Amino acid sequence: MKTLPLVFEEPKGPRGPKPKPPRHLADMTPAERRTHLEELGLPGFRARQLSTHYFSRLVDDPEQMTDLPAGQRGELVEGLLPRLMTPLKTQEADKGATRKTLWKLFDGSLVESVLMRYPGRTTICVSSQAGCGMACPFCATGQGGLQRNMSAAEIVEQVVAGARALGRGEVAGGPGRISNVVFMGMGEPMANYKAVIGAVRRLTDPTPDGLGMSARGITVSTVGLVPRINQLAAEGIPVTLALSLHAPDDELRDELVPINTRWKVAETVEAAWNYARATKRRVSIEYAMMRGINDQAWRADLLGDVLNSYGDWGWVHVNLIPLNPTPGSKWTASDPRDEREFVRRLEAKGISTTVRDTRGREIDGACGQLAAEG
Repeated sequence: MKTLPLVFEEPKGPRGPKPKPPRHLADMTPAERRTHLEELGLPGFRARQLSTHYFSRLVDDPEQMTDLPAGQRGELVEGLLPRLMTPLKTQEADKGATRKTLWKLFDGSLVESVLMRYPGRTTICVSSQAGCGMACPFCATGQGGLQRNMSAAEIVEQVVAGARALGRGEVAGGPGRISNVVFMGMGEPMANYKAVIGAVRRLTDPTPDGLGMSARGITVSTVGLVPRINQLAAEGIPVTLALSLHAPDDELRDELVPINTRWKVAETVEAAWNYARATKRRVSIEYAMMRGINDQAWRADLLGDVLNSYGDWGWVHVNLIPLNPTPGSKWTASDPRDEREFVRRLEAKGISTTVRDTRGREIDGACGQLAAEG
């Protein structure tokens, strides 16, 4: 079994650290944006105008920023709004209500985001790393390893780009707004903690300093980096925590989620329970259903017992995920009958349970599939 490092650092190039993405206003606080412009010899007060264009007006064409002086417009945009990513491919499903985009970052790294429109809400799933170092064997992203961490601005740009597409009526259903952001794309968010928290703060900062979203509409997932879960509980940002558990017993979870060799099921679930107690936010337990691997009825009973051992006030919700298999993989989705029995047994133990609506199967919906082709 692959041994994972205690400190999650992105790989270095042959001559030291890899180049970092250009600094963008979404990487900075309002005060830092002003200072950055002044250091470039530009008027600091223009930072608020640029922030308004980016977060409030969702403008990406400098020619539309007519309140900026024409003679300085190029310098100002280059100073705070450098281009971060380029769309390489967009695929649609569900009659245009689901859009998956493959992005190329400044250094050629590939990441994905998925915009999903439902009745009454629109969710975007974003990546936090190019690749992933967690090595979960059933995950397409995990098989490619970690290329690098994404910057806060690169994460935010996925959301802003989705908001632009919605606002311009480019998504089926007419103009709209993003209501939910889930950090469930490529990468392990907690292994890129600083940038992810920076992105969450930009998403929740009031406009024009940020997008002005509710923290309750943001979900941050993790395979179980316990120290980071504890750190998130102390941040004072009431996002939803999603714990990718995938097995209720250490023997199987050691195989499915290698980080379990460091933090076992009991310690990981306890950290999630402590997060729920600290934030008064219900935790989501993500459980990818794999035929003959983790979908046995006795494992449903064990999962219910593990979760109920921490209290019965409804602190947790189980989200069963029909596996979207990658080509040539031995991992495949559970039989619907086994899935229904799993749900029945959890509900019999009083555990709130749903089966995730599977979007985008025909467009390589599992994270990392499109990037692997790219």
